Amino acid sequence: MSALDQVTITASDFAASLAFYDAALAALGLVRLDELVDEEEADAEVEAAAWGAPDGHRAIWLVSGAVTTAGVHVRFQADSQAQVATFFQRAVASGGAPHSAPRRWTVYRRGEFNAIVRDPDGNLIEAVAAEQG
Repeated sequence: MSALDQVTITASDFAASLAFYDAALAALGLVRLDELVDEEEADAEVEAAAWGAPDGHRAIWLVSGAVTTAGVHVRFQADSQAQVATFFQRAVASGGAPHSAPRRWTVYRRGEFNAIVRDPDGNLIEAVAAEQG
């Protein structure tokens, strides 16, 4: 069986997106695993970063580039409803725009507790946890 391994998002403002993803993904227990720079430039700024599980698996890459990613919806599993709420709060405080505040889904996505935030380029970043009885 094949499975999605990772997602790459190209940012229009890399520094703003880096701050957003650092805050939002840390709330879900993901860590920044990589930072890449142009090795031929002195004092080069970070041009790519990856976040993933502490075990080293990279789930999402952020890169700078001329063509910005638009219209992507990335969904992350959270451990609890509290983690979903923290994700939402930190993501919005770090430059994201609210799309769907943390809540239970009674009709669509039954049994889930989700929050969705738009990243600085408008991509949807979601956190979901099982609904707690």
